[in-house]
Amino acid sequence: MAKTRPGVSAPKLKAGKKDLHSYTIRGTNKIVRVGDCVLMRPSDIGKPPYVARVEKIESDNRNNFKVRVRWYYRPEESLGGRRQFHGAKELFLSDHYDVQSAQTVEGKCIVHSFKNYTKLENFGAEDYYCRFEYKAATGAFTPDRVAVYCKCEMPYNPDDLMVQCEGCKDWYGVYASLYHPACVGMTIEEAKMLEHFVCFECSEDDFKQFQNGFHASPVSDAKLTSSSLGIAIVVSSWFFPGYYRGRWSLKDKRDE
Repeated sequence: MAKTRPGVSAPKLKAGKKDLHSYTIRGTNKIVRVGDCVLMRPSDIGKPPYVARVEKIESDNRNNFKVRVRWYYRPEESLGGRRQFHGAKELFLSDHYDVQSAQTVEGKCIVHSFKNYTKLENFGAEDYYCRFEYKAATGAFTPDRVAVYCKCEMPYNPDDLMVQCEGCKDWYGVYASLYHPACVGMTIEEAKMLEHFVCFECSEDDFKQFQNGFHASPVSDAKLTSSSLGIAIVVSSWFFPGYYRGRWSLKDKRDE
């Protein structure tokens, strides 16, 4: 990975340099402050902008500005590459620092915590999220293990639609009850029609039916009822959600 990512290097500051708390992006009214996340012009046309966190802002007596930044990496820029559970807006906060001309800053963005991002009702092009720190030289992640969900035992991808078992949620908590529709025999369209969902582990009354070859379908085999759609689904699940069975190791699976 190149040490200098955008195409415009920072000019050497003349004597009389001073630290600034903020500056205005040229040609805009957007103010960048230390601690803000920014979009920086890529070196290659057609690539998405780089994302960085501003650590320091300096200027000299000729109004030359430079910024010291800490880079965020996209999954495809990491040694492990993009994986199935990486969201489209996911970034890794790296240990890669750099000094760049402030002219490379194109705009501002927001890098949310993973938890806060999953709570957003609406998000825009400027919204990203981060749940890992990344060492650029070694490819190591912190944390190096994350919770897994569903029957497939994969980390949570906020871009993927998941259904929530009301029984698991009541017993074990909100994030322990999530399933991918395909992993429990549903299509995405069928999952969007649901108002209630109960997995087989939480439906002891259906155990005998399951042993006798019962296979729930989104409409015909619905047993529980709801006030509006009048359907719910009971599906087979051979273990409790993966969140409680173990954690997915990025180190162990990075090179698979």
